[in-house]
Amino acid sequence: MSKAAGKLKSLKKTVERVTHTSKLKTNIPAGMAAAGPPLGPMLGQRAINIAAFCKDFNAKTAEMKEGVPLPCRISVNSDRSYDLVIHHPPATFFLKQAAGIQRGTMTPGKEVAGMITLKHLYEIAAIKIQDPPNALLTMQQMCEMLISIARTCGIKVVREIDPAAYGEFLEERKIIVEQQRRELQEKREAKMLRTG
Repeated sequence: MSKAAGKLKSLKKTVERVTHTSKLKTNIPAGMAAAGPPLGPMLGQRAINIAAFCKDFNAKTAEMKEGVPLPCRISVNSDRSYDLVIHHPPATFFLKQAAGIQRGTMTPGKEVAGMITLKHLYEIAAIKIQDPPNALLTMQQMCEMLISIARTCGIKVVREIDPAAYGEFLEERKIIVEQQRRELQEKREAKMLRTG
């Protein structure tokens, strides 16, 4: 046996065995984890006890408002155990809540769906910077990232908002959203007639 082969053999003994874990990224509503689709099949493919996972997740999110989407990172170990990391809700959820709207705009940049103040933006940034993926960002970078996300949702960031004027704006916006929904429904029905 050559010297190189002998060194390689001794090196193999000293190196620890690397364990590859299966990772799963998904959004689960707070307190509403259920064994049915889509969560059940995702967990079943990775051989996780679905009932135990749902019970564990619902217990961890019991103090949160039910139905809030929570990004979860699940790493599955070789012994079928798992590590569950629950992040804060997505930035779009916080931005829409702060603006008081249900959904963003269909044409970002052309129409405004809602408005938030810089104070709202800073508060959201303070919450989102606690998530592990954002840990290395500065507060300024986090705020800039949130401004760009708000722009894609059609949310305008302003210094101050007049509550009465904003209330009128939201009422006008409801009419526009209802009209857009009707147009979408008509398009779907027209498409169904063509294919049927």
